[in-house]
Amino acid sequence: MSLFAYASTVIKRAATFRFPSKCKQCVNNIKTSNYSSVSTRTIHDVNTNVVKDVILFKYENPKFYTYMNIFAIVQYVFWTYLGIFAFSSLRDAPVDKSKITDDTPWFRRINLGENKYRNTLGTVAVTVGTGSLLVIWMYTLRSVRFLVLNKGGKHITLVTYTPFGTNRMMKVPLTDVCCKEGRTAARVQLPLKVKNRMMHYMLDMRGEFKNPLLFDCTAGLFRKW
Repeated sequence: MSLFAYASTVIKRAATFRFPSKCKQCVNNIKTSNYSSVSTRTIHDVNTNVVKDVILFKYENPKFYTYMNIFAIVQYVFWTYLGIFAFSSLRDAPVDKSKITDDTPWFRRINLGENKYRNTLGTVAVTVGTGSLLVIWMYTLRSVRFLVLNKGGKHITLVTYTPFGTNRMMKVPLTDVCCKEGRTAARVQLPLKVKNRMMHYMLDMRGEFKNPLLFDCTAGLFRKW
């Protein structure tokens, strides 16, 4: 058989070849497969126009804030009492310099009742007590307990802790909320800035993001005002 005749025979056999029924079904499935059924949801696929209030973030730890505020009140009472004592009870007792030796303790070398020492000690004590109380109260009032996206997706409600165990609610337009850091990048706390409000509201990362994608495309966006 010549080379030309052999090649013609091979071509004819290839033209008459038929796939088995199972193989034909596989080929048809590959051709007609609907790739849209296998999709990954992204921020662009999320509908922010919610039909009811949706919790975006939740952090339940009321005992921690209760104990912290009790500590703040105790510190305030202690330092305030110390300041009042310094103002009212320290007496002017001049130091006899002739009795001072190298072994004399430092507190015996100064007159704590002298005006400059008495006023300084009293002022520092009152400042420390009041300052610690205010710092802890402000931290508590800026710690978010619930973050809720309201019906319609145009407003958001921040529910924060308070020093006396109750909740404090504030409803603001979503456009007035700016997330200063990415949710996945935050390690300890995630800061939220509300327009025309002092300081930041803090989301503790030990909390739970109930709807992460919905948070990312609403309250989790960085906005420039």
